[in-house]
Amino acid sequence: MRTRGHTSAEAERRVAMLSKTGEHAACWFVLGAAGLAMSRTPQRRQAWRRGIEATACAYGLNYAIKLAVRRPRPQLQGLPPLSGVVSGLSFPSAHATTSFAAAQMYSRAVPAAAPLLYGGAAMFAISRPYLGVHYPSDVVAGALLGSALARVWPR
Repeated sequence: MRTRGHTSAEAERRVAMLSKTGEHAACWFVLGAAGLAMSRTPQRRQAWRRGIEATACAYGLNYAIKLAVRRPRPQLQGLPPLSGVVSGLSFPSAHATTSFAAAQMYSRAVPAAAPLLYGGAAMFAISRPYLGVHYPSDVVAGALLGSALARVWPR
């Protein structure tokens, strides 16, 4: 993906900006906090709270797996990464893990928003190989990990 679809420097800059908002699941925590603050019913507040907790757990689990696997990030000769990274470890993608966990959990709070949430999760996940900082398999593994964690998270 680092070698395809790069039509302009502006497009690359925008994808990098989008991806940066997903660092440390920041955008998902902000969304969860906003949902929690604006919810009027105890059930919806609890759904947002559980979503925040599951997203945090997904982030921690992802990092533990990164430390165990220790897969280095891709290095393509003549094609440097288009985004900075927190560590040199690649597998699995934390952007994908936290995004898919958050999308599934926040969909419990607002089911009608599920297409938007999953669309956002997919955009974050796809941005990482596009920017040259993850292999596609890192993203697939992260999406599966985040989805699995959310699936077993208590309601």
